[in-house]
Amino acid sequence: MVGAVLVGVLVLVLAGCGCVVWAERGGPRWARAVAALTLAAGDLLRSAEQRRRRRERRERWLLGKGGSGESSGD
Repeated sequence: MVGAVLVGVLVLVLAGCGCVVWAERGGPRWARAVAALTLAAGDLLRSAEQRRRRRERRERWLLGKGGSGESSGD
């Protein structure tokens, strides 16, 4: 079941990439719409990853400073 979901996601990603290429070459209106959605989804994922990395960096910095984290005294 999980494999089928992953294959489905892969097919959607590849179709979106194909529409981006096709729209760049002047494809039909629906291909440009799918390309715009694909690029917007990529931007959302990229910004979410950047926020996650910033949050992790800040948490590591606070733990290193002895801030709000728990100390690991064995």
